[in-house]
Amino acid sequence: MNFYEHTIIARQDISPSQIKQLEEKYSNIIQSNEGKIVKFESWGLMHLSYLIKKNKKGNYLHFKIEGNGQTIKELEKNEKLDKNLLRFLTVKVKKLDIDTDYFKKNDEIDKNNKSL
Repeated sequence: MNFYEHTIIARQDISPSQIKQLEEKYSNIIQSNEGKIVKFESWGLMHLSYLIKKNKKGNYLHFKIEGNGQTIKELEKNEKLDKNLLRFLTVKVKKLDIDTDYFKKNDEIDKNNKSL
């Protein structure tokens, strides 16, 4: 099994319930194709560097996956057809970093450091 980091950018105008549905949909696709989700992160609504399909912002969803090439192929095939998505990217990695939260808010980091 290989390790992958998979990021999805969804349209800015979809509701939180639709984001949850996207998460569940793609989680089910991964699991039904012999994949395993090691970690899921919702990075939230962030500005894009440039306009993508007339959107200035996008909702970012990030999956850390253990699976094979067929898992990724099926995942990307479904994402190409989804009108709610702006972009997606899959990167094969040698080792997954599940400890670091790169997009954690500064307030949450401060609270965690004070409790130590």
